Amino acid sequence: MRPVTDPVARAPDGSGARLHRAVYVDRDGTVNPDLRYLADASRLEVYLGVAEAIRLLRAHGYKVVCVTNQSGVERGYYTTEDVERIHRRVNEILRPQGAEIDAFYYCPHAPASDCPCRKPRTGLFERAERELHLARRGSAVIGDRVLDIEAGERLGLLTVLVASPGHEEAVRQEVAARGVTPDLTAPSMRAAAARLLAIG
Repeated sequence: MRPVTDPVARAPDGSGARLHRAVYVDRDGTVNPDLRYLADASRLEVYLGVAEAIRLLRAHGYKVVCVTNQSGVERGYYTTEDVERIHRRVNEILRPQGAEIDAFYYCPHAPASDCPCRKPRTGLFERAERELHLARRGSAVIGDRVLDIEAGERLGLLTVLVASPGHEEAVRQEVAARGVTPDLTAPSMRAAAARLLAIG
């Protein structure tokens, strides 16, 4: 398949900047195992196939942007420096495999803060759109939780649900309880990327 490198539109702010399609990916449970309030970057592992998925998406013209809730900062379990160190470590693991996440955006607040950047609210996605010149048309979100799908639906993005290993039944129950319907489901991020590319 020929790589897609042409932009899909121009920025509406009059700057003439080219807009690019994006795939927004969740972090814990999608890119790496969810270790619950991970603070130590040395413990980080990336799921098998994630590097291949990112490599494929970027080769077809997508920006890959990680959007993640990290309430452990406000809860006092770790610091913003810890989060940023973990994000650097993700790309340190991916780069030798020819892959890299283009940008990381995270919300450090707990649910009680009612922060507009905490998924399923869309503040971080909108910030990424502005800063990275991203289009909604043709873009997608991949995540392991209903809140990822809800955020994607609010923005009109294609949504792909990837239940993290061992949590498939809990995710099915959450989907049923919240009444959301992902556009696609996949057993892994690698499969999610392949299905996105298959439909263009």
